[in-house]
Amino acid sequence: MDLPTFLVQCLNAVQYGLLLFLVASGLTLIFGIMGVINLAHGSFYMIGAYMAFVLAPYFGDWYLTKLAVGVVLAAIFGYVLEWVFFSYLYQREHLQQVLMTYALILVFEEARSLIVGNDVHGVQAPSWLAGGFKLGELMSYPWYRVFASVACIVLAIALYFVVNRTKLGMMIRAGASNRDMVRGLGIDIQRLYRIVFAGGVALAALAGMIAAPLSSVYPNMGASVLIISFVVVVIGGIGSITGALIASLLVGFVDTFGKVFVPEFSGVGVYLLMAIILIWRPEGLMKRA
Repeated sequence: MDLPTFLVQCLNAVQYGLLLFLVASGLTLIFGIMGVINLAHGSFYMIGAYMAFVLAPYFGDWYLTKLAVGVVLAAIFGYVLEWVFFSYLYQREHLQQVLMTYALILVFEEARSLIVGNDVHGVQAPSWLAGGFKLGELMSYPWYRVFASVACIVLAIALYFVVNRTKLGMMIRAGASNRDMVRGLGIDIQRLYRIVFAGGVALAALAGMIAAPLSSVYPNMGASVLIISFVVVVIGGIGSITGALIASLLVGFVDTFGKVFVPEFSGVGVYLLMAIILIWRPEGLMKRA
């Protein structure tokens, strides 16, 4: 493998890992704080991708505005969904949570089929991000992939600041450690749950909107993302944003270079990584005892 090819694969691995982080960070917050096993989280990624497709004719090259509108709509949707549905799951057993959130996947897929149909759709990147820059004489790297990576890095920094440097973040971390104590201190834990859930839905939907121009928008596209996101959460440690970031990048590199060097076993690499890390640290990379 020559140097330009190696650099392209590294950039692809980082970009894939950072997109995974957006999905997995919301999942680890919801799972770590609310204690809900949400199998429908991948559907929020799908909803974001389809929002990118539906909103594209209305915004054209106003791409950042489209992303902002999509994030706001997803956050409102998540807030309402937690209020009317997920707020009744906290005291249920995990098996009931799994069955009920799986039922949500079926509802979302049927709603998607009725609204936009079952065809595969493409979403065009904005014209101001068309083309790419050269890596060597024969290879180039698309500007849109660079934009996706930079956007995810900015969001990761913003998320770290919110969780670790704000009053809301302090309540989120306290709720993840001891929700009964947080409730005893007079904090409205239900409102906190709704904010966390809305943020998790918004992050997953934003990841879907950013990923839409990179791949096709198609039915049931959230299923594969959900599985790999749970792998990231387990590797990084449930409830840890930093762990989710490290695990996402590890998964991105293992998956990308696995497809290059051992394509016939590429599907096993990520799960082998998870097994090795769990043998070494059963609680995950960054999970505090």
